[in-house]
Amino acid sequence: MEETLKILVVENDEVDRMVVRQALTIAGIQMELSEVGDGNDAFSALSSTAYDCVFLDYDLPNQGGLTLIQRLHFSEIKVPLVVLTGQGDEQMSVQLIKAGATDYLSKSRISPENLAQVLRSAIRIYRAEMQAALAEEQLRESHEKLIRKNQELERQQEQIQMQNFKLLEASRLKSHFLATMSHELRTPMNAIIGFSQILLRPKFGQLSNQQADMVERILNNGKHLLMLLNEVLDFSKLEIGRLDLKAEIFDVSKVINLAVGEMRSLADAKKLSLLVQNDLQNPFIFNDPVRIRQILTNLLSNAIKFTESGEIWVEVKELPTNQVAIIVRDTGIGIASRDFKRIFEAFRQVDQTITRKYPGTGLGLAIVDSLVRMMGGKIFLESKLGIGSMFKIELPRQITLQNVVDDPPHLQLESDGVFGRAKNPHQPSSQARQAPIGYPKFKL
Repeated sequence: MEETLKILVVENDEVDRMVVRQALTIAGIQMELSEVGDGNDAFSALSSTAYDCVFLDYDLPNQGGLTLIQRLHFSEIKVPLVVLTGQGDEQMSVQLIKAGATDYLSKSRISPENLAQVLRSAIRIYRAEMQAALAEEQLRESHEKLIRKNQELERQQEQIQMQNFKLLEASRLKSHFLATMSHELRTPMNAIIGFSQILLRPKFGQLSNQQADMVERILNNGKHLLMLLNEVLDFSKLEIGRLDLKAEIFDVSKVINLAVGEMRSLADAKKLSLLVQNDLQNPFIFNDPVRIRQILTNLLSNAIKFTESGEIWVEVKELPTNQVAIIVRDTGIGIASRDFKRIFEAFRQVDQTITRKYPGTGLGLAIVDSLVRMMGGKIFLESKLGIGSMFKIELPRQITLQNVVDDPPHLQLESDGVFGRAKNPHQPSSQARQAPIGYPKFKL
């Protein structure tokens, strides 16, 4: 069904109005036609009613067609306007179009076909212009919203930067506080340990069995507390970049034997076998012997802590490209694959509750990770719940003395033969999580 159009004819001459009316009727236009004789009546009609098109006589009395067009434009009344010009008025067409007219038609050329064609063209042009204007308005609004969002993002970014600055400052103060307190607490703790050792010497007096047992507990707890303080102090130094490696040439086999000897009593107390296999042809390396011993002690401490029965193996072997490997394996509780990337985080333990079975600061593996990275080495981890864990440290025979190694590939988790490998310690692969492990058939 054809659309019914609301059309307004603005013409003071009755004959000309009739010509337009008849032409539209003959053309078969479905319409509601209104007619007015001057510009004021036309302006009033257009102010109160929405029309689909207006046929406007250019030469109106008192107020010409151009003046009416300008009034409509000023009042933001939008409607398709077809100006009907007299003989010789065609030169005004450009000025009319610029003023806001949609099209023009000479009265001498009015016919049903021409009038219908101009009407449909004017409506089509007008609607296209309205759609373009609407799209432009929507685009402008979207642009303004985008500007506001950008401004809001900039404000948020400034707030985030400020928060980051505050967090960095808080972290720095925290590290400084931990380092200061750890250092201050070590002095009285060393005194407690020293006096406890003196009390246990026979030449300073014979203690009863109950007294000796109490002093031994003081001594053991003092040593444990001193170890925890040393971990906090070392980690604080690592965080603020004040822990330096003191490299020298030394026999790594002797350092490993010393570390194993220190931990053997703990293994014996839990009736665990502590085995060492040394396959080094050349035991001399250039590194920090104190930190190598600390790395192995931390790994052995963890292995003993989380192993209730079975064995712990320490193996040292040659590697290509002038490297050595230190491997610690156990038959302990194992580590779930989902926790692989978390266990090297500072203060992180798999069981974070205050009633956890296994105590500690959660800094041991974080310190190991940082030290290995400082040495330019790598850590390989493989573990399975209920079967055990393996940590393999690969270190260059000769380290480069620097506190920071740029983007070192330290923790390897992605499957690669026996050991898991990954390019990034924070992105463990699914292959590594499913890597099988077995003891004692596990061959390194």
